[in-house]
Amino acid sequence: MTHLILNPDSTDRIELQKFLEARGVQTYTFSCPGRDTIAAINVDAAELHTRLFPGENYRLVQIETSYILASRKMQPESTVITTRFNKTIGGKDLAVIAGPCSIESESQILTAATVVKETGASCLRGGAYKPRSSPYAFQGTGEKGLRMLKEAGDKVQLPVVTELLDADDLPLLREYCDIIQIGARNCQNFALLKKVGKIKQPVLLKRGLSTTIEELLLAAEYILSGGNMQVILCERGIRTFEHETRNTLDISAIPLLKQKTHLPVIADPSHAAGNWRLIEPLSLAAVAAGADGIMIEMHPTPKTALCDGKQSLNPEKFRHVMENIRNLSKYCRGRK
Repeated sequence: MTHLILNPDSTDRIELQKFLEARGVQTYTFSCPGRDTIAAINVDAAELHTRLFPGENYRLVQIETSYILASRKMQPESTVITTRFNKTIGGKDLAVIAGPCSIESESQILTAATVVKETGASCLRGGAYKPRSSPYAFQGTGEKGLRMLKEAGDKVQLPVVTELLDADDLPLLREYCDIIQIGARNCQNFALLKKVGKIKQPVLLKRGLSTTIEELLLAAEYILSGGNMQVILCERGIRTFEHETRNTLDISAIPLLKQKTHLPVIADPSHAAGNWRLIEPLSLAAVAAGADGIMIEMHPTPKTALCDGKQSLNPEKFRHVMENIRNLSKYCRGRK
């Protein structure tokens, strides 16, 4: 397949983009520091030449992988996603997304938000709709929880992240949250991925329990191909034969993804380990492996948590982990 990347300095850039779109070729814009990159897939190179567009206006690339827009060959520069309050994911600074597994009350989420803000984390997370293995387990607080999450985020000036389970809830989540999370169970829910591909809002895509790296990138391709270029990939542990941990955090996936794709890559050690004692070493390992961010569950009082208390850090332990993560990150990311 032949794909095209427009030269950002080309004088005919806009004309060439219009030429492609007039022929039914969709163009895609990648957000890069200092400039944007415009690309198109499956173009007719011969037709371009007949229109006498100079070769310096674009470059043609051949990509053999089944994922195209997610490929680093299509976009060599790393994508940086900027959200509300000017917080970035994928830039020079390590992003930390933290908060409780589930939003339980106004005081709980506000206390968590205050701690997250004080430690210098980038985003506040909290679940309003909970995908639970048992139908009898706590299912979340729904729209009420979304409202409490947004209010807490607004108060401490942090963007908020929450999970989308049902496409019907997408308008509601867009109203209340800044980053929409697609959880592991929906990683290959292609109908849902197409829906979030049509919005202009960052999407955090978690790797499925048995999803290969290529399948994760193809899931991201569903979102990208819809025109939403703001995708964050999350390694959150895969299901193996091991029972000592909830899942197995695939550290090797982080540098592999960083080589294969320009999209930001973060790690979720909380869901991988299922044990708060493992969060610090796994977080440090992910930072050393090149992760752009870490997602950590933190609860004001883990013992009373309605969901995943065993894998949640209390404020004191969270502050300690954040300090160590920050110190290692300064060295690792300063080395690049």
